[in-house]
Amino acid sequence: MKTDAELAASLDGDFTSEHAEVNGTRLHHVTGGRGEPLVLLGGWPQTWWQFRKVLPELATRFRVTAVDLRGMGSSAKPESGYDKPTMAQDIRELIRHLGHESAFVAGHDIGASVGYHLAAGHPAAVRKLVTIDLGVPDASWLDITMLPGSDQQAKELEAGRGGYPWWFAFNQLRGLPEQLLAGRFRHLIDWLYGHMLLDQASVEEDARRIYAHAYDAPDAIRAGNGWYQTMRQDVAALAGYAPVEIPILTLAGESSYPALRAQMGPDKGTDIRVVEVRGSGHYVPEEKPDAVIREIVEFFGAA
Repeated sequence: MKTDAELAASLDGDFTSEHAEVNGTRLHHVTGGRGEPLVLLGGWPQTWWQFRKVLPELATRFRVTAVDLRGMGSSAKPESGYDKPTMAQDIRELIRHLGHESAFVAGHDIGASVGYHLAAGHPAAVRKLVTIDLGVPDASWLDITMLPGSDQQAKELEAGRGGYPWWFAFNQLRGLPEQLLAGRFRHLIDWLYGHMLLDQASVEEDARRIYAHAYDAPDAIRAGNGWYQTMRQDVAALAGYAPVEIPILTLAGESSYPALRAQMGPDKGTDIRVVEVRGSGHYVPEEKPDAVIREIVEFFGAA
């Protein structure tokens, strides 16, 4: 398996793999390019490598940094701190470590939630925010049913589509996921991609091996599950925020678009636009990288 340094060196843009001590933890990040600072935050169950298709082009316009969040990839996996305000503080301190007072921020999945909490809790740190196929978990998430909530969700599962997020409940368990998945995480990788990609070829074999390797160990499984186990805390934290005033762009895959249009309303921000990415499932940066690049560059206004 290639190291992060080898993977970074394989990308155009003079990318380097580095670590930073911030907020009492150790974050791994890959940085390259030049221009205004842009920070990319990924999701479960992936690593910074999920941005491999967009990093080289973005590096021609930005000084871009792809981060392994607390508990992800080559970052530290502490026992606690997986609530999104704490993870947002990690990124706030990382931006300063990189030599900036503020940055453009784009996050996918869990990274989108971290990005939102960063913008809400540290508004001076975020110039503009892009959230990709997730807005921010709010009180509506507490009503997700234990069983598929409709016949349509059940049919989508039978047909090999995402439909129903059963892993939200599974990832609440402590100890059992590690026992079941350690050394076998590739099965979960393939199931998730199988159900939430429209184009299976968009995530190649090497990438799937990289992600499976990153999550195969018990500590990695525990840490990734921690992002889900704190969601009730994350929802409660929203009550302490005013609607975000910086511009927010939400990119949504085809199946997520209706829900994200409803979720990303005026209670979340004063300037929010939700855009559907046609031909994409959940993993938009891997499935439709050209659309992500185009929307990010236009929204952030890079020269």
